[in-house]
Amino acid sequence: MQKGMVIAVSLLKSSGYRLKIVQAIGNDTLTPSEISNKINIRLNHVSLFLKELKNKNLVKCLNEESRKGRLYELTELGKNAINKLLKSQAR
Repeated sequence: MQKGMVIAVSLLKSSGYRLKIVQAIGNDTLTPSEISNKINIRLNHVSLFLKELKNKNLVKCLNEESRKGRLYELTELGKNAINKLLKSQAR
């Protein structure tokens, strides 16, 4: 497994919030409010973890310049990491 993938999987395994956020986004493009409502986690926590996931290249913001209604989706690394993690949990 490549180093970036190891870091990504480790990051998701170490926090239930991060994992829930990445799973909630899945193949969708969502705002922090939509994520918060979908997984019932407070918006300020979602925003904090999205920032961290963005810094680790697991999610990307499509409209960084917007103050409201920012849209997030998974990066290829994020998709691969969640798929890897879910496959290992299924065994």
